[in-house]
Amino acid sequence: MNRRPVLSGLTVVALAALAAGASSSSWAQAYPNRAIQLVVPFAPGGTTDIVARTIADPLGRVLGQPVIVVNRAGGGGVIGANETSKAVADGYSLGIATVSTVAANPAINTKIPYNALTDFTPIVNIAATPNVIAVHPGFPAKDYKAFVAELKRSPGKYSFASSGTGGIGHLQMELYKSLSGTFVTHIPYRGAGPALNDTVAGQVPMIFDNMPSALPFIKDKRLVPIVVAAPTRLAALPNTPTFKEVGLEPVNRMAFYGIYGPKGLPKEVVERINAGVKKALEDPAVRSRIEDTGSIIVGNSPEQFSEQIKAEYEVYKKVVAQQKLKLD
Repeated sequence: MNRRPVLSGLTVVALAALAAGASSSSWAQAYPNRAIQLVVPFAPGGTTDIVARTIADPLGRVLGQPVIVVNRAGGGGVIGANETSKAVADGYSLGIATVSTVAANPAINTKIPYNALTDFTPIVNIAATPNVIAVHPGFPAKDYKAFVAELKRSPGKYSFASSGTGGIGHLQMELYKSLSGTFVTHIPYRGAGPALNDTVAGQVPMIFDNMPSALPFIKDKRLVPIVVAAPTRLAALPNTPTFKEVGLEPVNRMAFYGIYGPKGLPKEVVERINAGVKKALEDPAVRSRIEDTGSIIVGNSPEQFSEQIKAEYEVYKKVVAQQKLKLD
């Protein structure tokens, strides 16, 4: 008479765990086996969109599957970020993380439908970029000294465009206003692209924007740079001072553009995407395209990116409290 071996409860649990581990490992090895969606939380044409589209194709080639950029604009980046936070944690729906979506907007907007520090899985910071206040050529001032003098001479006369309420451009300009004793009215848009279009057209006299999206218009003399948020003066704008130079160092913070997914993303997937982005960034053509916009290549670890997000959030939370900033 044949007898089947009797397995103890612990043995059954151990075998089940082993099988699950093998299944997870094989699944991770097969990732990705279809296209990956990369959500940009702003309209086409802005810096976030530029960086996303620059990295998407080379990353897709490294991973062996296409990375498709999808724009989900609105709410200063909240709509797109919320979509990423609610996505299935399988690595096929990722998003571009910006200071606006994980720090500035959450710091000022109490109604955001996600927790910036717990509802995402940070993967990699692609690049950091300076920000700039630029004006339409018809604006009566063309340098910083004349700019601030004009704003103080006519408080409330002018308005500024930003990528959206609660975005980095909005919050940095509000901080600038508080520290410089000036007042301009905020005009929010559904991304930097539309905001730039109206500023270039003269519908709005000035914009606080990221360098990559603003620089082409500056080079074409369709916008005039006034002051930049950067560690030092930029080679592309050697005559434009930094906020630190004009005595406003707290405003002198750069933006970042990284990739994240919903919380609970498998470690193997995080490592695969992180390695893929770093490999893509080794391509001189990719590096050149990003650096030509005035951005700095980062390509750090998931842990380092997570710490960056926390640090930026704390900075803007403190700014909101100190300056008593509120949404309109």
